[in-house]
Amino acid sequence: MRRPLPKPADARNLAQLIDHTLLKPEATPAQIEKLCDEALEFGFKGVCVNPCYVALAARRLAGTPALTMAVVGFPLGATRTDVKVDEALRAVQDGAGELDMVINAGMYLGGERTAARHDVAAVVRAAGKVPVKVILETGLLTTEQIREWCGIVADAGGAFVKTSTGFGPRGATKEDIETMFQALTERPQLGIKASGGVRTLDQALVMVAAGATRFGSSGSVQIVKDFAARS
Repeated sequence: MRRPLPKPADARNLAQLIDHTLLKPEATPAQIEKLCDEALEFGFKGVCVNPCYVALAARRLAGTPALTMAVVGFPLGATRTDVKVDEALRAVQDGAGELDMVINAGMYLGGERTAARHDVAAVVRAAGKVPVKVILETGLLTTEQIREWCGIVADAGGAFVKTSTGFGPRGATKEDIETMFQALTERPQLGIKASGGVRTLDQALVMVAAGATRFGSSGSVQIVKDFAARS
């Protein structure tokens, strides 16, 4: 039986739950280097970047505990499966320690559920030992569909279910996390990642209390600073 994580004991403890994220299309190499330096300074779990910056981030973080995380099929999820597989393989070769892939929501919602399942399973197989977080874009799904996807991800060997890209109709909500938590009650090995719109300390703590085991944010530095100040 899974239980929500306890409230983080200190700022460093909180930082280990955070994927420090920069996925804007205008992100520059210098900004990615700064992202990596902040991850080391504040103790974030790692950085989440677009595929073109995986090698740069991996070099910057080499020999440190911080992970380089790459998105796959981002942000629409509508890429062909073989292209997603190639993107995953290249990201792993470039040094990605985790992958965050987007499901093909259109296929799923259009009734092509076998193809949508295969899409996830193929990326998980290609990633090998590298954990895959599967982005559901929960703003497009009903509560029951979110529950179904939790089962699909578990059966495919995914490591996390993740709420949103931040580019969809809405970001993460407390209700999304609670739905995922309940759906995965008997599968505590799967992580739950809140992402999309988690910009403040209060939002982050709500997600953790609801059952999130990780969250992604571009406001990570301020979140950790606010937690330290409040503590």
